Amino acid sequence: MNSDVQIAGDPLAIPHLLPPVPAHPATVAGFVGLARSIAADRGAWAHLVRYDTTSRWYHRLRTGPGYEVWLLSWVPGQGSGRHDHGPSSGVLTVLEGELTERAGTGRRTLTAGAQRVFAPGYVHEVVNDALTPAVSLHIYFPGLTEMPMHGAPHCTPSALETAAP
Repeated sequence: MNSDVQIAGDPLAIPHLLPPVPAHPATVAGFVGLARSIAADRGAWAHLVRYDTTSRWYHRLRTGPGYEVWLLSWVPGQGSGRHDHGPSSGVLTVLEGELTERAGTGRRTLTAGAQRVFAPGYVHEVVNDALTPAVSLHIYFPGLTEMPMHGAPHCTPSALETAAP
């Protein structure tokens, strides 16, 4: 079937034909993009970073409808312990330094710029195995309401605990 309809010009240049730009991310790709844009704007977060040798430092950087963004620092040797994020999905982005993620029987080294996306219930541990501090950005959607801790990989946890990011 042939059509006599031809499009002249760029129909996307007409504003009323464009879908509205979302004010906040609504997809995993949108949250990954948000993490990348925050990471690229070093001036917005670098002055907030603190290093605490007694416990992991964290700061809620921003919230939006159904999500929150956390900034964390890790001195050498600090780790999260084995945990999941309850009903929340997430995007972990390393901003500075290097972190090791341990999940299941595997481990992976995450360097600055690396991103990990995870689904609800994903159990992992993040540790700074390097000799220099690290900084990471974490986006949780929906916002983080629980962080159940799990025992060692071959142990059964006796109870679930709630902790900060």
